[in-house]
Amino acid sequence: MPTDTPGYTIVRETPVLGLGGSHCEVRYENVRLPAQNLLGPRGQGFVIAQKRLGPGRIFHCMRWLGQAQRAFDLMCRRLHERRAFGEPPAAEQLMRQHVFGSYAEIQSARLLTPHAAEAIDAGSQARVEIGTIKVVGARMLHNVIDRAIQVYGAAGLTPDTPLERMYRHARAGRIYDGPDEVHIDSVGRRIPGVYAAGGTWG
Repeated sequence: MPTDTPGYTIVRETPVLGLGGSHCEVRYENVRLPAQNLLGPRGQGFVIAQKRLGPGRIFHCMRWLGQAQRAFDLMCRRLHERRAFGEPPAAEQLMRQHVFGSYAEIQSARLLTPHAAEAIDAGSQARVEIGTIKVVGARMLHNVIDRAIQVYGAAGLTPDTPLERMYRHARAGRIYDGPDEVHIDSVGRRIPGVYAAGGTWG
């Protein structure tokens, strides 16, 4: 739809957690378009969007893995550079727990992501795989960055590191492309449904 179409109005750009990004509130008032502007059959817009959203969510997960790895690297370096009471934080058991938790979550998401992509390549709608990786990937990113900020302390909340900006993007990731709760509900409904029909999952 051309942006000069009568009835189409961009009301405002809406920053997300203080970050701009061309997300806009749009108003449609009696908008009319010629049939040749349709991207597919009338009434199939949601179906078309869903076909695009699946691979798009996998792309998000791939980017999230890169961001998480960066935060993990920053955290692990900081554990050796910083000195607290004469010892590097890397010597503390709780900090080692941060390292373990982050490593385990990154590796889990790293394995689930290509698994979902393979399901799509095989011709499946992969709703369970995609819903799972969207939730696991977003939570993983949020958790890894959160731990890295804890290790940096107050510096992690400032623009001195990329972590504060990464954290805001990570938090939004648990909402855009469908909030976690929607995907959890969908996966939690689909898998038992297969068993109810006499099948198994795995």
